[in-house]
Amino acid sequence: MSEAKKAKTTKKVVKKPRINKVATVETPVKEQIKATETPVIDSVIETTIIEEVKEEKVPEQIVEEVVPFDWETISQNDNYTKIERSDLEKEYSITLPDVIDKQVIDGVVVMVTDREVVIDINFKSDGVISFNEFKYNPELKAGDIVEVLVEKQEDKNGQLVLSHKRARVLRAWEKVNVALETGEVVNGQIKSRTKGGMIVDVFGIECFLPGSQIDVKPIRDYDEYVGKKMEFKVVKVNESFRNVVVSHKALIEADLAVQTKEIMSKLEKGQVLEGTVKNITSYGVFVDLGGIDGLIHITDLSWGRISHPDEIVSLDETINVVILDFDEGKSRIQLGLKQLGAHPWENLDETIKVSDEVEGKVVVVADYGVFVELQTGVEALLHVSEMSWSTHLRSANDFYKKGDSVKAQILTLDKENRKMSLGVKQMTPDPWVDIEANFPVGSKHSVKVRNFTNFGIFVELVEGVDGLVHISDLSWTKKIKHPAEFTQVDTQLEVVVLDIDKSNRKISLGHKQLEKNPWEIYAKQFVEGKDYEGTITEVLDKGALVILGEGIEAFAPKSHIEKGDGSAAGVGETLQFRILEFSKENKKILVSHTAIFKQETGTKKNKSVTSTKKVIKKLEKEKRRSTLGDLDQLSDLKKNLEKGK
Repeated sequence: MSEAKKAKTTKKVVKKPRINKVATVETPVKEQIKATETPVIDSVIETTIIEEVKEEKVPEQIVEEVVPFDWETISQNDNYTKIERSDLEKEYSITLPDVIDKQVIDGVVVMVTDREVVIDINFKSDGVISFNEFKYNPELKAGDIVEVLVEKQEDKNGQLVLSHKRARVLRAWEKVNVALETGEVVNGQIKSRTKGGMIVDVFGIECFLPGSQIDVKPIRDYDEYVGKKMEFKVVKVNESFRNVVVSHKALIEADLAVQTKEIMSKLEKGQVLEGTVKNITSYGVFVDLGGIDGLIHITDLSWGRISHPDEIVSLDETINVVILDFDEGKSRIQLGLKQLGAHPWENLDETIKVSDEVEGKVVVVADYGVFVELQTGVEALLHVSEMSWSTHLRSANDFYKKGDSVKAQILTLDKENRKMSLGVKQMTPDPWVDIEANFPVGSKHSVKVRNFTNFGIFVELVEGVDGLVHISDLSWTKKIKHPAEFTQVDTQLEVVVLDIDKSNRKISLGHKQLEKNPWEIYAKQFVEGKDYEGTITEVLDKGALVILGEGIEAFAPKSHIEKGDGSAAGVGETLQFRILEFSKENKKILVSHTAIFKQETGTKKNKSVTSTKKVIKKLEKEKRRSTLGDLDQLSDLKKNLEKGK
């Protein structure tokens, strides 16, 4: 203990108003001695602690004592009376605004740090908002006025809770609705492209700008608008779906409406104006006349035929146009370009006439013919009937295609109505001129089957000469329902010329006439009332077809194919048939199987009846000479005969 030293340490605790914590700190000896020389301002509570200082120093600990805050202690030391304090509170309350939760109000920026922004809303305490909510405004500084939403007047720590982001959204929707009702023009920035249009930032709300509402002119490159700041008009608001639609075109149209009315009032038909090609479509060209658009139809671009308007004009090209017509009420203007020059028909060679041979290019192909361009703007029709002497008409596509060169003869020419027709077949000999010499009646030919009809076959004898083989002239013996049963298209058929009508360019042909008429022989071979063997080949609703002898076809009515057992005869059965009717003129044979066995039955019946009658008569004669006993025998005999009958 000799080395140990005893020292006095003074521990001071300073008690100040409105502080609820008192800290007790141990200080070194030398500093404590100096501290005793310093005057103490407030009431000091001294605690003397004698410690034994050892050679090995023990680490000093800091002890904090938490003392609860006591409002009553403060109020006891209050320098104001209750009345004075009440008056002061009233005066202070008047200076505070009425703040309601979820209310959007304006506040003043007091301080800006890297993490927080302090906002004064003239309330009893300031609000603190995260700097992230102000990232959109890098130039924010103290003194700026911003809108804030009062989330809570006091949280659990007594802090005012504000939100700038939510306030912006609520205030933005208010502004958007006002803009929709009043038609106010709003500013926005195009953020990005989307399907069908663009996304625009207006008051912090993402709005939709349809592609058709960007400009009155068609947009060629949407990407060039991204990032642009423009003026817009709110055209639709749907708060339930959080959807806002804006339009920039509406603002332009509002300005153009005044210009359009002024321009339309000065228009006249035939007036020539200068314009810029604004848009090109498949059906025409839209031209900007300086605030109003006019349409040049594709047919008014050139006197000649064109496939697409871009063959004549290009985008942004400046051209002169003539006004053909306009509708002031609908603000529509019909323009023409070809009308600036003379019509090509006016420059047509005056010496040209009917029967002259001309050459041109096929510009249009239709089923009924082709249009041939003889020179730019001058076209003539070559009808399909004038392409070949054949009366078997085909499509014009079978003869020509677009771009083909054609040599033809002028058939008609009407310069006044600007019409011309051509013919190609006239440049070759007409095969019908010598038709009777080349195809005399009775001559035989091998022809090509072209097509079928229900009534016959059309065949081609030579190019330009078609003939008809009637269905009744195909076979002497068979009944043909359709020509397809007899032959096929594009096959050769042997025919004989039956008749020629040169004026109507018709020739009748026959196939069966190549053979002699067998019905002359059949008339002698098949006699009515006689029986012949036949085979049923087909059963119809009204009867059956029967083949007799050498393939001769006959018909048996339904009631005449009944067999002896009461059943009907079927296909493939060979039976005896009786000829009921034979018509050489109509080439018709009517037969019956039923008539045969019915007649045999009737004959047997008749013979039996006749025999019975004879026996009865004989017995009656002998009756007179018979006795009574004989009469009984005769009576029994009669009964037996009647039973046999």
